[in-house]
Amino acid sequence: MTPAKPLKIKFRKKSSLFYAELKQDVADLLDNEKLRLAKREMLTKFACYSLIYITLYSGIYFPIIQSNLVFLILIYILFGLTGILLAFNCAHDCIHGTFTDNKRINSIVFYLVFNLQGVNSRLWQKRHIASHHIFPNVDGCDADIDDNPFMRLSPHHPLRRHQRYQHLYAPVLYAIYTLHWIFVKDFIYLRKKELANLKNQVYSFGFVSEVILLKMMYLVLLVALPVWLTPLTLSQVLLAFAVMHVVVSLFFVLTLIISHLAMETEFPKVDENGELPYDYYEHQLAVSLDYHPESKWANRIFGGFNSHTSHHLFPNLPHTVYNQITPLIREKARVYNLPYNERSIPAAIRSHFGYLKMLGRA
Repeated sequence: MTPAKPLKIKFRKKSSLFYAELKQDVADLLDNEKLRLAKREMLTKFACYSLIYITLYSGIYFPIIQSNLVFLILIYILFGLTGILLAFNCAHDCIHGTFTDNKRINSIVFYLVFNLQGVNSRLWQKRHIASHHIFPNVDGCDADIDDNPFMRLSPHHPLRRHQRYQHLYAPVLYAIYTLHWIFVKDFIYLRKKELANLKNQVYSFGFVSEVILLKMMYLVLLVALPVWLTPLTLSQVLLAFAVMHVVVSLFFVLTLIISHLAMETEFPKVDENGELPYDYYEHQLAVSLDYHPESKWANRIFGGFNSHTSHHLFPNLPHTVYNQITPLIREKARVYNLPYNERSIPAAIRSHFGYLKMLGRA
């Protein structure tokens, strides 16, 4: 007996006028001058964050920092957080082609910024563009919610007994997220031939070697060189390195995970024909959660991840305009009686842990 072919997942074919009207409203709002200023602002952010990043790394080699362990840990934490802000505000726009109009510059900036954080840029780019952005919050199609043995992130995943307590142990897992990503998860992805909707993944020996070499260079930069070139001991540097990753992990996870995994967001399920209940643009509304989306300061810090609905609807626009187009999205969603999810950061974090607790008890 021939096995049935897997369903091809697709969005509802009939589209509403929601996005057509919204797109026109956004085009009317953003003239060439506003877009020019938005891109200039992004380049300014890149210059500022890069300068801070380099200055903080140089600070490791100052005698006053080396003489006090608290100072050393603090400089590592600030350095790590600045690296994340570079990724949020610059590298992320690079892979969507909105950082500059020069594709080569976008590729170079993205490659450097991501690999300087210890994570492989090309592995993440593939998951982000070819999986998450196409089908966010869809089982089997979004690599970000792929089933794992520790966390139940979708109501359609099987429930394991220990996940009953996931809302309690999640902070511990979140605290080691970046270390796990750098030294474990990237290598898992290298071995996986299938990841969500990404099939037949094969990596060359040269690429695998590059991944290993880049991670070795990351350890040299943040561990080996400070020990070699300063009076600092290996234990002091490793302690600062570990604390940095705990702080960076919690900041990274708790500002990103709330944008899709909360009580307010949906996890649409396909029907018997493989069709999702929304069209593509309505889907992005239903699965996203914004926090302080119109705040200029939130935009400067989170690089538009706080205006996540705008990003998923208009990934071809620089994030520095998201706070301007959010009111248009909110109003158009109201007109068409479509979901638009918005909370404050504290409320969104509470909602996320409430969501984990609900899934653990379902």
